Amino acid sequence: MKNTENTENTIEATIINDISLGSVYVMTHSFFSDVVKIGCTTEDPQAYAKTLSAKTIGEYSIAFSLQCSNPCKVQKQIKDYLNAQEYVKGFYQVSPDMAKKLLKRETLKIPSLNSF
Repeated sequence: MKNTENTENTIEATIINDISLGSVYVMTHSFFSDVVKIGCTTEDPQAYAKTLSAKTIGEYSIAFSLQCSNPCKVQKQIKDYLNAQEYVKGFYQVSPDMAKKLLKRETLKIPSLNSF
């Protein structure tokens, strides 16, 4: 069983590292005012939020997103920085504004394409 987990983690890491163009997003949920979800996707972040909302109670919305090179690398750098503030896996107890500032700071190191 342990070998299967290691293989799955390796495959997931390879997929994440292979994404060269996409978006990093800061997402909020209607039930949590002080928690954000930070992630990366190759999809349109707005469409991704709608897809997640359809699968759960409440609504996800994009507080900020940035299209950039190596979006999962940017996401990982932000998550490493926020590790102490992790609320639940992938969710962090920080304001959307703070997450946005961190995202902009990290993308200064990696060229971005645009933001909205």
